[in-house]
Amino acid sequence: MKDHLAEDAVAQGDNDEIRAILEDICRMTDMGFAAVARVTDTRWIACQLLDKIAFGLQPGDELEIQTTICNDIRQSGQRVVIDHVDADIQWQTHHTPIMYGFKSYASFPIFLPDGSFFGTLCAIDPHPRAVSGAKVIATMEEYAKRIAQILGNNQTPAG
Repeated sequence: MKDHLAEDAVAQGDNDEIRAILEDICRMTDMGFAAVARVTDTRWIACQLLDKIAFGLQPGDELEIQTTICNDIRQSGQRVVIDHVDADIQWQTHHTPIMYGFKSYASFPIFLPDGSFFGTLCAIDPHPRAVSGAKVIATMEEYAKRIAQILGNNQTPAG
């Protein structure tokens, strides 16, 4: 049986401008992993990613939705930014950073031009990184909007 959601997510993420955005996020934040993920109420699918830390994912790979912070972002529609998990009372005992071994995290919702939630633009690193500054947040918000435009242009018609 074909998995159209995963196929569509990978096809939409196969874009040079998205790859360039992920490169810039890693350069700007000094984080080793950045991705665009398709997030639904039941699935987290990597659309496109840059992995310099051997996290081990490829486009089309999935994580269990319950193990992701992206699921919280899908529910709230709000970004999550963590400079240092161990120093953040809200996140230091959360199962996701413990399970995946990251110390810094930044994830921003991607809303398509029609207003629907597509997924997230996220970055992680096994080391603490300064990602909560105004410039990083503003840049990542703009990148999430730009990715939404690209994905909106690449959407396959419902059929």
